Amino acid sequence: MKVITQIKALREYLNSIRKNDKSIGFVPTMGALHEGHLTLVRQSVKENLFTVCSIFVNPTQFNDPADLKKYPRTLQKDCEMLEEAGCDLVFAPDTSEVYPSEATISLTFGYLEEILEGKFRPGHFQGVGLVVSKLLHMVQPDRAYFGQKDYQQFLIIQTLVKDLNFPVKLIRVPIIREKDGLAMSSRNMRLSEEERAAAPVFFEALNAAAEVLKRDKNVNGARALAGRLIEEKNGVSLEYFEIAHPDTLKPLSNETVGDEVVLCVAGYVGNIRLIDNLIVNI
Repeated sequence: MKVITQIKALREYLNSIRKNDKSIGFVPTMGALHEGHLTLVRQSVKENLFTVCSIFVNPTQFNDPADLKKYPRTLQKDCEMLEEAGCDLVFAPDTSEVYPSEATISLTFGYLEEILEGKFRPGHFQGVGLVVSKLLHMVQPDRAYFGQKDYQQFLIIQTLVKDLNFPVKLIRVPIIREKDGLAMSSRNMRLSEEERAAAPVFFEALNAAAEVLKRDKNVNGARALAGRLIEEKNGVSLEYFEIAHPDTLKPLSNETVGDEVVLCVAGYVGNIRLIDNLIVNI
């Protein structure tokens, strides 16, 4: 497995790969890898002749400088895991390589960046859109793989690719969970033992709400039950729980609910913010 840190070297190397008519799969990450990331890499390896994984902690998507500072950086371990998963190339640039000067361009995504994660993390999706645009331009993959856990982010990137005509096929890969249902996340390693024991309540709330929806399509009842389950858990606080249209993330009501919905939740366990979601056919 090759490790490259400079854009010029990356482009030159990938040009040689394309000359051999090899399809390129791309998995963008911020490192601190876990089984969820490796699942994306393995799917890329299965569907492409060459797989690139980027490891870059993107400063423009953090609206809290303390959160950026605390984000785990484990490059050596990440590279070992990627090599074992069959990755062919790791692109691990410094911040100055990706942002040689302060970015002045701004991307907006309308309604999608004003709700849920966008509402509670202002500017986050502008940063995501900027770095994903840069990375897609640098790598120019045939396919790019993203996890369902960041559902709203996937819709944002889908919009980006469509509106800017990036010639790439986006692949959304299902959430990988721990045995107790907790969605795998790099943030999980920051949970204390007690907090880790409480964290699966988000998945429990999603499932409880899904059962209500499947039984009688009672959106209001499902939303209230999920909120109650989370708020009753010691050390856990709810930021939002929403039942939304899977394509637009617009909130649904008892009158507008359809046959497929997405349930989205965010909250804190101690001072660690976690998100999760569940796609439900009702």
